[in-house]
Amino acid sequence: MFSYTFHWNQALKALPQMLDGALITLQVALLSMVIGLALALALTACRLSGNRVLGGIATTWVEIARNTPALFQIYMAHFGLGNFGIHLSPYTALLVGIAFNNAGYLAENFRGALKAIPDTQTRAGRSLGMTPVQAFRYIVLPQMLRVAFLPTTNQMVWAILMTSLGVTVGMNSDLAGVTQELNARSFRTFEFFALAAVIYYVIAKAVTLAARVLASRMYRY
Repeated sequence: MFSYTFHWNQALKALPQMLDGALITLQVALLSMVIGLALALALTACRLSGNRVLGGIATTWVEIARNTPALFQIYMAHFGLGNFGIHLSPYTALLVGIAFNNAGYLAENFRGALKAIPDTQTRAGRSLGMTPVQAFRYIVLPQMLRVAFLPTTNQMVWAILMTSLGVTVGMNSDLAGVTQELNARSFRTFEFFALAAVIYYVIAKAVTLAARVLASRMYRY
């Protein structure tokens, strides 16, 4: 029969410590998104450049990022690069792995968004005397970011959840790492991980809600 006795007070006493870990989780997710966005724009530009070498590098990146596990990418950043004398801390390896993954998915989102923009938009800009770069910057890019905004929000939520993989490379300061250590000391697995799941859920919902509010204000017309 079920005889487990819950000790929720023990988990709630550790809540401030877990919330500190949640701040590190948010920090890693946010930084990985900023880096991922910059890389995704560069990858998109490479794929549009018409240069076979640059296009091939960008396509290879996207294929690896989207078709291999995020855990593999984080492992490669932490343990794989170590074989070449490049030693990254668990924090940096987690950040690099998630940013690599984000860049691949976001680049594909941008490619899809670009397909949704009619070529006539660029031709209209060119007819007004704009250079190809100006037409892309002032006409195509704003529309592309608008189309890709909500998928980018989904990637942010995914980045938050991916940070939990940091425990596999020794990350112990984020929410998953703190929860793992609390569990190792007390063996109250259900209580601590249930509380951590609630915190992850609240963060993900808050990000989604904030994105919807932001989108409604930025893209009202």
